[in-house]
Amino acid sequence: MKKFLGIVAMLVAAVAVKFGIAYVFNSPVHAEAGDCVRVTGSENNPEVDTKGCSDKDANYKVVKVVKDTFDVNACTVGEAALAQEWDAEKFVLCLDPVKK
Repeated sequence: MKKFLGIVAMLVAAVAVKFGIAYVFNSPVHAEAGDCVRVTGSENNPEVDTKGCSDKDANYKVVKVVKDTFDVNACTVGEAALAQEWDAEKFVLCLDPVKK
């Protein structure tokens, strides 16, 4: 079982590196498509806050929300993906950079 968890952790890290934004379970943001967010922190521990799209701190726009999954590959649009968990709800935010 320990070996299995190690392999899962390595896969999660590989997916996180591929997309440049890691899985986040500590600071979930329940944003909807069209909302803007600010993603800061390290690649392995990003922090996410909702922002107005005209806010100078907003750096990503949510282009799609895929519900009931942590699979960042479910994002068929956007340049990045961020898996989130809010209570028992899991979802992935598909993100594009905010154009300023």
